[in-house]
Amino acid sequence: MEPKKSNKSTIQNIVFIVLIALLLFSPIGTFVKIHLNRLIAFSPKTIAVKDQKELSTYQWLLKDGTGKTVSLKAYKGKIVFINFWATWCPPCIAEMPSIQKLYTDYQDKMVFLFITTDSFEKANAFMVKENLTLPVYQSITNPPLEMESSTIPATYLIDQSGNVIVAKIGTANWNSDSFREKLDELLKK
Repeated sequence: MEPKKSNKSTIQNIVFIVLIALLLFSPIGTFVKIHLNRLIAFSPKTIAVKDQKELSTYQWLLKDGTGKTVSLKAYKGKIVFINFWATWCPPCIAEMPSIQKLYTDYQDKMVFLFITTDSFEKANAFMVKENLTLPVYQSITNPPLEMESSTIPATYLIDQSGNVIVAKIGTANWNSDSFREKLDELLKK
């Protein structure tokens, strides 16, 4: 009888290892990670006024898909939504639909910058595949210190005075009612 228990235990261990491998290294795993991130995404919180930091510089250069160089300085005095992301990042992919909805409604009222280290070819193919219309940029120079992060997604909301009022590392629901209310409040200023 003992060999059967051992056999059953071995089979269970193999099945467990195969499931873990599927979750970690396959498209099925990516799909699961994306949907889990969407389930746990909450509305981002605004940084308390006393803890907000003003951008130390607007000297940040970006390049768009056409090769045009853009400076953050061009957007001084405007509300700027900045998202660092990559096509291989499940948490980034998870929040993209909520960002797209926000972008669709607010693109004419504020500035949106989606910064990737992926090639434009890869990023644009991803945008088409996911039916997204977000404006993609690559960083030419380093971002201001207040927006440096070694983790993605990293998202920042800059108000008209140059204060970082939202700094969110990880997935968030950017299309939430509370975040939209915050944007509407800022736009009235």
